Amino acid sequence: MSETLFSKIAAGEIPAEILYEDEEIVAFRDVSPQAPVHVLVIPRKPIPTLNAVQPEDAHLIGRLLLVAAQIAAREGIAESGYRTVINCNAGAGQTVFHLHLHVLGGRPLNWPPG
Repeated sequence: MSETLFSKIAAGEIPAEILYEDEEIVAFRDVSPQAPVHVLVIPRKPIPTLNAVQPEDAHLIGRLLLVAAQIAAREGIAESGYRTVINCNAGAGQTVFHLHLHVLGGRPLNWPPG
């Protein structure tokens, strides 16, 4: 996989408002938020889409969800409610081909979106 905007953010090459990072995961605010709280949670491992996840990545994908819940609690949206979204491929709205989980909240989120 070639370098992406998100891999460059994870490497510290592009500035971002980092809310969480460890050896496997980075979370940062979306620069084009769709809700008052809009955070992206990414693995440092370059996985282009959810379709590319392998069985050995199961622990990493679980950690993405755990970090998302931590971010929601820190941002004060855990109790009122939040949405987590992983878009897979362009037809679903994925624009950066580095697996990422959106954490959205801080306002009522209707379903279906839009």
